[in-house]
Amino acid sequence: MNQYKICVYAISKNEEQFVDRWMDAVCEADAVIVTDTGSTDHTVERLRERGAIVYEETISPWRFDTARNVALSHVPEDADICVSNDLDEVFEPGWRQKLESIWKPGHTRARYLFTFACNPDGTPQKQYPMEKIHNRHDYRWVHPVHEILEYTGADSEKITWIKGLVLNHYPDLSKPRSQYLPLLELSVQENPLDDRSMFWLGREYMYHKKFDKGIEMLKKHLSLPTAKWSEERSASMRFIARCYEETGNMKEARSWLFRALAECPDVREPYLALVKSGYKEKNWPMAYAMAEKGLTITENTGSYLVDPESWGYALYDYGSISAFNMGLYEKARDYAKKALAIDPSNQRLQNNLLLIEERIKKQEQAEEYS
Repeated sequence: MNQYKICVYAISKNEEQFVDRWMDAVCEADAVIVTDTGSTDHTVERLRERGAIVYEETISPWRFDTARNVALSHVPEDADICVSNDLDEVFEPGWRQKLESIWKPGHTRARYLFTFACNPDGTPQKQYPMEKIHNRHDYRWVHPVHEILEYTGADSEKITWIKGLVLNHYPDLSKPRSQYLPLLELSVQENPLDDRSMFWLGREYMYHKKFDKGIEMLKKHLSLPTAKWSEERSASMRFIARCYEETGNMKEARSWLFRALAECPDVREPYLALVKSGYKEKNWPMAYAMAEKGLTITENTGSYLVDPESWGYALYDYGSISAFNMGLYEKARDYAKKALAIDPSNQRLQNNLLLIEERIKKQEQAEEYS
C-alpha cells in the first residue's frame, strides 16, 4: 500500500507529441494535474484521455513562476508530496517506490538526479541535482524565467536525497528561446541583487550576440557580494572573454580566460577555453600545456555548469594536434588514440591518427637510414 498521497503537477502548451510518453512515466502518482496555458493542438484532449486532470488558464502577462504557482494551486490540499516536472521530462520507472522509501514525515523537499541532456546512444551527457519535489504547503515559485522553488515555511527546511531517482530531459529543440531574454531582463529588474539572475541574463545577452551588454551584465554579476561560487564566477569570466573575442578584443579575451582559470582551477572548462584560444592563434605550447593540465582533472563537479565537451574527446584531440605541431609525435599518437576511443566513429579523429602514424613511420625510416 502507498504511504503518501503523491500528485504530479505540470504546465503545458502545444506538447501533444509528449503526452503518451510523459503519462506513461507519471502514472505511478495518485493524481496527475496539468495547467494548460493555451495549446492550439490536441494536448488537452490527449492528456484527459490518458487520465490527467487538466485546467485551462490564461497567464497574462506571461511568466513561468505565475504559471507554475497557478498549477500548484490546483493540487489538492491533502496531497502529501507534490512532484513538479514538464512534459519533456521522463522519470525512470520505479520512481515512486524510491521516493516513498526515503521520504519521512517532516521532510519538506527532495533532491534527485536530473539528466539535462543525453548522448545519441541514450547515455547521460549532462547531469546535476534537481529539487522540484516538495510539500504541498510552504512553497512558491519565484522569478519570471529560470524559476525556482522558494521555501516560505516558519521552520527549517528539511531536504532529503532520493537515491536512484532519475528524471531525464528530452527537450523540444524547435521551441524558441526568444521569450527568455525579456523575462530575464524583468527578473533582474525585480531582483537587482540576485546574482544568479544577473549571471543568466549576461549569458543570454551573449547568446543573442549582444556582446557589449553581456560584458556589462556579467561584470555586474561578478561585483555582487553574493556572487561567491567560484565555478559560476569562472563561467562568467569565460563568457566575458567570449564576448570580447567576438568584438575583436583578443587581448581582453585572453586576460579574462586566465582570470577564469585562476578563479576556479579545479574544473576542466577554463582549460578547454584556453586550449581553444591557443589553437586559434596556433600557440601550440600553450594549447598543449592547457590540455595536459585539464586532463589531470578526473572528476567533474556535477553542477549545471559542467560542459559535456570538456569531458568528451576535445582535450585529447586538441592535445594531440598541439603535440603534433610541436613535433611530439608519440604524445600526439597517444592522445589521438584516447580521443578516438571516446568517439570511435569520428572520421576526422580516424584520419588524424592515420596522419600521425604515417609521420612516425617516416621519422623511424629516416632515422634507420641516417
